[in-house]
Amino acid sequence: MIDAERLKILTESAKYDVSCSSSGSARANKKGGVGNASPAGICHSFTPDGRCISLLKILLSNRCAYNCLYCPNRADADVPRACATPDEICQLTIAFYRRNYIEGLFLSSAVDGSPDATMERMLETVIRLRKVYNFNGYIHLKGIPRADRLLTSRAARYVDRMSYNVELPSEASLRLLAPQKSKESVLLPMKQLALEKRADAEDKGKRRRTFLPAGQTTQMIVGASPETDGRILRLSEAMYRKFSLKRVYYSSYVPVVRHALLPEKCTGLLREHRLYQADWLLRFYGFTAEEIAGEGENLPEDCDPKCAWALKNMHLFPVEINRAPLEMLLRVPGIGSLGAYRILQARRYAVLGFADLAKMRVVLKRAKHFITCDGKFYGSENPTTVRTMLRLEDGAAKYEQLSMFSSPEVSLSALTGQL
Repeated sequence: MIDAERLKILTESAKYDVSCSSSGSARANKKGGVGNASPAGICHSFTPDGRCISLLKILLSNRCAYNCLYCPNRADADVPRACATPDEICQLTIAFYRRNYIEGLFLSSAVDGSPDATMERMLETVIRLRKVYNFNGYIHLKGIPRADRLLTSRAARYVDRMSYNVELPSEASLRLLAPQKSKESVLLPMKQLALEKRADAEDKGKRRRTFLPAGQTTQMIVGASPETDGRILRLSEAMYRKFSLKRVYYSSYVPVVRHALLPEKCTGLLREHRLYQADWLLRFYGFTAEEIAGEGENLPEDCDPKCAWALKNMHLFPVEINRAPLEMLLRVPGIGSLGAYRILQARRYAVLGFADLAKMRVVLKRAKHFITCDGKFYGSENPTTVRTMLRLEDGAAKYEQLSMFSSPEVSLSALTGQL
């Protein structure tokens, strides 16, 4: 069994990777095995800074041959080093699962030796965990860039989710801050996995889909390099479209190591929060990256991206709630995706008024400036006044971790992500 000192080093080294959500798989338990990765079997707990702790999050090794300047495990960093064997990771995972500490495993590694050698040890770990230890729970594997594509493909048949972290949004920034990495070394394996998953889904002879049932994710560090939010969102949009990613995670830069080429201050959580809001608009509201922010623009700090878009396009409003199409309802500030579908259903049977919208949990403080109900308008017609009121309201909002004891309105908004 792994000793306490190595366990501390390897888990501490893994905490900066946030692309480890544990939902989306339907891997069921088998007779004689332990663990279940069905949606109801995965619980979610979060630390105050938003990181998931429902998984055992650990590195196989933090002895890195690469020298990424922003990474605390880079080759020339003066930090304690440790590694674990595949059996030690397997034993630890089973022991923690049986104690109900975890619901699954997030396994990553520094490039210890060569990419192929590291990926081979990670592959051995997940195979032993599945076949020798009969673990049927959730496994998320962090892929190693530049490893042989056959190793990547084989690993994808044993795990639920894989991630290759883009980390920096441009080739120029990678050359400057992570010289051993390239955009191609990350995007090519992501493309390979997307194509193989598509082929697996189209194979009509298969009854059970075992190739990456929970798909792929990636992570970008925000603020370590000079790229704007518009540039970041364009890259996210392209990856969602080309690789069918489940999520792009945005991690605010924190100066855990010092270097002349890196910023001295933290980026701050507000910029990260705005990017997640914009990402939600890309995935669920029909917006494009171009609509949300120009390539050279950052998202505004004083209002959310949906309000910012609406303020730029006041000529499109107000819209009549009883006649507006779904795609327009989704663009009204204060009307979330659930609210829009409820409006479509309800107006089939009656003419809706503002009181009806309030019952549907539409945020009328925002929406009233952009809608009419049966011809009635209760907002302001002055664009400057609307802008001021929306920014004041957004500035008064508190962006905090969802609590079990939050009010129902806050809980619903946080759970559904409505904007």
